[in-house]
Amino acid sequence: MQIPNEYVSTAEDVADQVIRKGKNVLPTVARLCLISTFLEDGLRMWFQWSEQRDYMDMSWGCGKFLATMFVIVNLFGQLGGCVMVLGRLKVDIACGVLFFIVVLQTFAYSILWDVQFLLRNLALIGALLLVLAEARAEGRSLFAGVPSLGENKPKTYLQLAGRILLAFMFITLLRFEISFLQIIQDLLGSILMILVTVGYRTKLSALMLVLVLTVLNLYHNAWWAVPSYKPLRDFLKYDFFQTLSVIGGLLMIVYLGPGGVSMDEHKKKW
Repeated sequence: MQIPNEYVSTAEDVADQVIRKGKNVLPTVARLCLISTFLEDGLRMWFQWSEQRDYMDMSWGCGKFLATMFVIVNLFGQLGGCVMVLGRLKVDIACGVLFFIVVLQTFAYSILWDVQFLLRNLALIGALLLVLAEARAEGRSLFAGVPSLGENKPKTYLQLAGRILLAFMFITLLRFEISFLQIIQDLLGSILMILVTVGYRTKLSALMLVLVLTVLNLYHNAWWAVPSYKPLRDFLKYDFFQTLSVIGGLLMIVYLGPGGVSMDEHKKKW
């Protein structure tokens, strides 16, 4: 048991060095990855205005006016929310707007009845909760030196909920195929996701999961290799940016840590 512990300790030391060297850019990269799916979808609403409007009109029979309003809300809500998150402007309002967009699209596109897409949207909500947690952490840092009245409970529970919801993303990536590489991928990813969820060796587990998801995303969702006239391109593009947003959520965990409700935190009291 001593050798595995030494390997884990070495890996944690390497992860800490990587995090320390990238601490100035890590939150920005995390935010950029996280809002990428909203940014891509907002731009799609702009460039495919008529197609999106006609699709909503045809699907729901709501008429051109309501279909146009749907496109406008998605366009300005997503692009405006992205700008506010990146600029750290009223982050709580920005996350509320993006959360509303996720819920709106869940019903508008009938995602509620598609388990895979529903789980991915839940993971996206988890990533937004982590942005809120980071905003609360920054808010407290403005009052450095002022005596604290206790632990930031809302931030702690936001981190917990964010970690749990992010786990749903990996469930959609599980493939029950009888092949050695697929079994290893499923086992490794499941173990790392469980560790992140319970908050055990959280930063190392989240960083490793970022690497795993990045490789899988580039391999399975290479939308740029598919001709633009094929419908598969749009599907892979959507999948790619949603996965990238969850990667952003994991990077936020790497930056923030697991929070108070975690095994890592309880280990300090043992």
